[in-house]
Amino acid sequence: MQHRIVVLGAGYSGAIAAGRLAKRLHRADVAITLVNAESDFVERVRMHQLAVGQDLRPRPFSEMFAGTGVELRPARVTGVDVDRRRVSVVDAHGDEAAEPEELEYDTLVYALGSAWNDHGVPGAAEHAHQIAGRPGALRLRERLARLEAGQPVVVVGGGLTGLEAVTEIAEARPDLDVALAARGGLGDWLSPKGAQHLRKVFGRLGITVHEHAAVAAVGADRVTTADGTTIPAAVTVLTTGFAVHPIARATALEVTGTGRIVVDGTMRSISHPEVYAIGDAAMAMGPGDKPLRMSCASGTPMAWQAADSIAARLTGGKLPNAPLRYFNQCISLGRKEGLIQYVTADDRAVNATLAGRFAAVYKELVCKGAAWGVANPTLGIPTRRRRVVRQPSPAGSAVRTSA
Repeated sequence: MQHRIVVLGAGYSGAIAAGRLAKRLHRADVAITLVNAESDFVERVRMHQLAVGQDLRPRPFSEMFAGTGVELRPARVTGVDVDRRRVSVVDAHGDEAAEPEELEYDTLVYALGSAWNDHGVPGAAEHAHQIAGRPGALRLRERLARLEAGQPVVVVGGGLTGLEAVTEIAEARPDLDVALAARGGLGDWLSPKGAQHLRKVFGRLGITVHEHAAVAAVGADRVTTADGTTIPAAVTVLTTGFAVHPIARATALEVTGTGRIVVDGTMRSISHPEVYAIGDAAMAMGPGDKPLRMSCASGTPMAWQAADSIAARLTGGKLPNAPLRYFNQCISLGRKEGLIQYVTADDRAVNATLAGRFAAVYKELVCKGAAWGVANPTLGIPTRRRRVVRQPSPAGSAVRTSA
């Protein structure tokens, strides 16, 4: 009997994990099902480019996983019963009121990721735009295209997403009055050299910076900060954070206060050993006993770790012991500029950077490499497919089965 592996979500983490499992395990021994609401891969790290009118290359899952043995299931997840080992789904393109179907699993890989979070800012849900996914980026794209010269655009949030969004908009639309509102100082987590380059680029692009400006409300034509300052905004883009998919919180899985699934070093749930969680949905610890941040830089190695751990446990192999660590933060600042901030293993900035055109090329190569890894899920892995020789028991131990 085949071991049933269900992967929920086909973002960077889920798609990579499904492909790596298909490469690691013998096709006759496992049935791998990849569940995702979208029929093609969304390059989430490029949503700021999509928002300003750039077209992204289509990457249909049907082509990416052709011949891999991975079964694609275009469906939306409505619930997970971890005690019965069943996932409830509805057809992605069918009737919303249709009765959910149940998928049974022996091993579950939970990679449903995260979505935009307005953090309860008054007026944000009604008036703010977001680029956490393709629908939001396309709505912003349409709105920006209708703006006349001189109209103000405010990007709220001084993190990586905010920096990339505001510089992309300013470069693509130099006729607009573009501003950034940041809770702290501009690039205050960067090294002095990195922060200096960031300010230089902002000055060159004509971006107005409102530092130490916590946003208290968003209106149809303005942003109001905590100290009562009003910033004109024909368009407001809120990039202040993400929230994980709420499904995990509704299960019996052990989760954090924010709904992230608590996992061990192999990405396995500490409460339900047949469940693995990766990407933004997982609370995994990195160097210095610090939680890994929500990012593609975290999600990809988490997917490798989970897939290799599942394969090792099923085939009697050695569990991976690859530390999850950071090397740099790659920031695009439009199409012509970039900043590579080198960091310690636990993600603290060091006084070493790469900036300018070379950094832009470096970041582009990183994005292309990540997309290539997803689009070619079973390439680049030399390990032969191994036979399943053991099945994890409900308690997490292993019992011998036929080879």
